[in-house]
Amino acid sequence: MTKKFNLYIGKAGHLTVMSEFLMRGWNVAIPEVDIGDDIFVVQDEIGTLNRVQVKTATAINKTSGFSAKFNLSIKQLEKTTDIFIQYVFVVRYNEKWTTPLIIRQDILLNHFQINNLGSKHDGSLILHFSYSENKVECSGQDFTKYIADYTDFPIIEH
Repeated sequence: MTKKFNLYIGKAGHLTVMSEFLMRGWNVAIPEVDIGDDIFVVQDEIGTLNRVQVKTATAINKTSGFSAKFNLSIKQLEKTTDIFIQYVFVVRYNEKWTTPLIIRQDILLNHFQINNLGSKHDGSLILHFSYSENKVECSGQDFTKYIADYTDFPIIEH
């Protein structure tokens, strides 16, 4: 897969995620300068701001299900502020987008620091998610509960 194709699929993943937030009644914006946050998601009426980092991958077929590989900046993951980053992982599989995994920064950081999630390489955290039927695993840990976990993004009626 070429680097150029990765740019296209990455942008397509961002737009897919933005579309879902819009459908849930949240406003979305792309920062003019990307220094780590891919999308800002805002609840307009009360000003709730969420920082979102979208991670996109293409599925790799397996005997049962498929897998996807994601690279995250360890520096970004470890640098927490008052507003946690929401990591959204989407995979292109069989010409469709999977339902996203949504994991808040502090939770993902705990998995990394306490449960040895993923592997380190040149300042990146490499995550291999395995998808089968209605289950998602990474480093032997069950991530199924993060499928479409819109807990921090309830539907807003306008």
